[in-house]
Amino acid sequence: MLKKLFQSFRSPLRRTQHIRSTPEVLNSGQHSLQKAQFSRYAVNIVERLQNAGYQAYLVGGCVRDMLLNITPKDFDVATSATPEQIRAEFRNARIIGRRFKLVHIHFGREIIEVATFRANHPQSDEEEDSNQSSRNESGRILRDNVYGTLEEDAQRRDFTINALYYDPVSERILDYANGVHDIRNRLIRLIGDPKQRYQEDPVRMLRAVRFAAKLDFGIEKHSATPIRELAPMLREIPSARLFEEVLKLFLSGHAADTFEMLVDLQLFDPLFPASAEALEYNPTYTHTLISEALINTDLRIKQNKPVTPAFLFAALLWPALPARVLRLQERGMPPIPAMQEAAHELIAEQCQRIAIPKRFTMPIREIWDMQERLPRRSGKRADLLLDNPRFRAGYDFLLLRESAGEQTDGLGEWWTDYQDANDSERRDMIRELSGKDDGASGPRKRRRSSGAKRKRAGVPSASDE
Repeated sequence: MLKKLFQSFRSPLRRTQHIRSTPEVLNSGQHSLQKAQFSRYAVNIVERLQNAGYQAYLVGGCVRDMLLNITPKDFDVATSATPEQIRAEFRNARIIGRRFKLVHIHFGREIIEVATFRANHPQSDEEEDSNQSSRNESGRILRDNVYGTLEEDAQRRDFTINALYYDPVSERILDYANGVHDIRNRLIRLIGDPKQRYQEDPVRMLRAVRFAAKLDFGIEKHSATPIRELAPMLREIPSARLFEEVLKLFLSGHAADTFEMLVDLQLFDPLFPASAEALEYNPTYTHTLISEALINTDLRIKQNKPVTPAFLFAALLWPALPARVLRLQERGMPPIPAMQEAAHELIAEQCQRIAIPKRFTMPIREIWDMQERLPRRSGKRADLLLDNPRFRAGYDFLLLRESAGEQTDGLGEWWTDYQDANDSERRDMIRELSGKDDGASGPRKRRRSSGAKRKRAGVPSASDE
């Protein structure tokens, strides 16, 4: 499972990564890329900027993915033009960002992101202009608007595989950091000193994991070595930014592999501290539940089925919840209020690390609340629960818990049967609950009138809601 980390040890390249002042140039006969493969809007932007006298290239992920025969999710342009100069060339352009100023050029629903070449930050405080660049005490970049040359921009890129520049006019690739070599060898390698680059932006550690999982690459050993030591620096990252990064990690179709790598590199703890604690004290159950949820999330994404962050976060945080509920019940609080109080406390703590929006925290709590309500099926409760808009998500989550080894005395199968049954069969099922503790325990397995054995529902990783 962790082959991506250990592939790195086969690389014979030297430890220190030097940026060339002149790139390796791959002409059209030396690579597989063609101008027609790229977004016509992105190509048009490059051509217009070049005609206006600026340098301009398609850059980064779109070039990397095309070389790997992967369809890029977006197309980015890098240029010598400043954001103001870009906006002057395109009426449909809008400058965004403060920490990292960019230009978005709109073509209907398609947005092409255009960035000005960046340079290295000044080494001394005296040389630093706080309006253009600034760092905190640990070296993390707070503002990054120091513009530079193409060569300097290549050096500022995070990974070698992202420091590739494609000119659709001449159909040449400019490679400043052996990026094509690392693509061929399937390696994620930081440009420059890894420790310094992670200190500049700790999110690069998460990006290394995301690219390794997405591309099925290994992390080069010198790029991987500082991660465990520097992982706590993620606590300094704004919680809103981490929410976006976590969605990229777990909703890209490779969540299961991503989780394994986050745990191995000790990056899971600063993201989900309560769940990491549960993983330490109850490793088999916690690992199984989260892995099952992520495996099925990946499957739904591959099948183009909808997924919701609410279900994902509900699964990632659930292992930390039962112990808190139990403590409150031991103090005399009834089960449902105990669940609600523990859920409120856990989500509030988690939002200090990852700013989960209220539109997701409310469904998370409702999914968890359903876990206390689903065992209570007597009288009209079962039908009322079935009509609850969160029933399906709560039922899916119940099956997830059972797949991780929780003993529910057949509760998941009971609800599977109840959904399939007609009115008469449902009344019989409710009567069978008589004498049991408010239906909290599962019923005896009943004989089906149709005689046909129905398959139990599969466990999805995210509700369709």
